[in-house]
Amino acid sequence: MAFYDEMAVMALEMITEFGQPVTLSKTEPGEYDPEQGGEAPGATVEQTAKGILLDFTGLEFQNNSLIKQGDKKLKIAAQGLEWVPDLLSKVSIQDRTWSIVPPLKEINPAGTPILYELQVRS
Repeated sequence: MAFYDEMAVMALEMITEFGQPVTLSKTEPGEYDPEQGGEAPGATVEQTAKGILLDFTGLEFQNNSLIKQGDKKLKIAAQGLEWVPDLLSKVSIQDRTWSIVPPLKEINPAGTPILYELQVRS
């Protein structure tokens, strides 16, 4: 096992121990339906991940004007995810639904995803 693969496993173990379950969902586009003359409704796909929900610090508010009051930082372990979260994904944590807003950061040294850091807004 390569060094960064071990780091991905370690990140998952730490977030599993200290974090909480997070449900990621996205809507897959539907296929073309000739009877309707357009695209059929898509299906919603969900996956459960482990994450840590944090507040932004005062310094982060100073340095980034895209952060709004109430936004949170969500760190999700990359190990074991079926698909990568994107800006169209939704996040459910503790019975609350959040949207992902830019920037979406992937901690990915040497091509091995370890952690996703998301800015979320409800």
